[in-house]
Amino acid sequence: MMNNFDKQARVYARVLLRKGLNLQPGQRLFVRKAPVEAAAFIRILTEVAYQEGARYVALFWEDSAATRIRYEQAPEDSFEEFPHWQTDALVQGAEQNDAFLVFSCEDPQLTAGIPSERVSTTVRTANRHMEPFRRYVMNNDIAWLVAAVPTPGWAQAIFSGVPADEAVDKLWETIFQLCRVDQPSPEAAWDEHARLTAERVRFLDERSYHALHFRGPGTDLVVGLADGHEWHGVGSTNKAGVFFIPNMPTEEVFTAPHRGRVNGTVRNTRPLVVDGTTIDEFELEFREGKVIRAVAAKGQEALTSLLETDEGACYLGEVALVPNSSPVSRSGLMFHNTLFDENASCHLALGRAYPFCVEHEGEDDFLARGGNRSLIHYDFMIGSGETDVIGVAADGTEETLIHKGEWVV
Repeated sequence: MMNNFDKQARVYARVLLRKGLNLQPGQRLFVRKAPVEAAAFIRILTEVAYQEGARYVALFWEDSAATRIRYEQAPEDSFEEFPHWQTDALVQGAEQNDAFLVFSCEDPQLTAGIPSERVSTTVRTANRHMEPFRRYVMNNDIAWLVAAVPTPGWAQAIFSGVPADEAVDKLWETIFQLCRVDQPSPEAAWDEHARLTAERVRFLDERSYHALHFRGPGTDLVVGLADGHEWHGVGSTNKAGVFFIPNMPTEEVFTAPHRGRVNGTVRNTRPLVVDGTTIDEFELEFREGKVIRAVAAKGQEALTSLLETDEGACYLGEVALVPNSSPVSRSGLMFHNTLFDENASCHLALGRAYPFCVEHEGEDDFLARGGNRSLIHYDFMIGSGETDVIGVAADGTEETLIHKGEWVV
């Protein structure tokens, strides 16, 4: 275990609870996908949550080894099973304005060698059953946060060839750095980051571009933006008026594409890991918003299954801008984890758009303005040090926003 782990872990826990969730006195806290491999930190987090005024901390544990055993040995007709009580509890918590923290730390090799149909069936089933709760998240009705803790499988995927304990320690140090835990005042550092990001959001909202044109190796893609789109970054305000930060780390500014106005070809620049399956070296071709061709050197079956989830899965739900010099990118690491890799690179998302990114009145108006609806929302990375992004106004006027991966405005 790294030196001063207990002290730094408590600082990290406070950052997650105070700046991430902005946990309010008397709130209940749901902790989802809490990895058993990181039980020591989960206990620290629980203690700090009660010190911060939590009324009750509910832990939903996750054991990757048990998940692997299920994939290997469960009956072939059992992968549509789902614990309905879990969704019921989450929805009830959302209705009561509880806070929700979920950990993203899956081993990218978790499902290696598992029949793809078992994985895709499990993912589709979970997406379908979690939809009632996911609506609260996508609408920012509640305070929610996606964060990470190291697990041996994930850490060794990043630090190849390094013993598990050493890899976990190195990943802890990286997480602390990228989540600003190593700063003299982490909370003040997050406040400053939110302020600077808000300036960029204001700039993009004032420009009100009609489209963004991405250019790079294998990429020539025009992404139309939804009518009445609004940019967001770092934090959001929930239905109760509480400001929270839904991702830690986060370096992006993002908005909603127009469902029917995406044309061209795009190539990924970092692997996409979906529930333990890696999809990499893939190319997507869009016509009038829809993916009409999808080819992957690795994970073709998983990519095809993703796009077949429902009608909206073939359309975009997010476009995000991230400079190549972001702290995550400067780490020089490939994280095999979307929470981190999306904050090293400009990215897009297949599937549902965030409704709060489009000024609208009701679901029909949201769709009419170009918003997309789907059971899924998966970000994939398309940016690098060779990426250019051009803002295109409604009259066709162009303005370079990012050149060779860096902001120029």
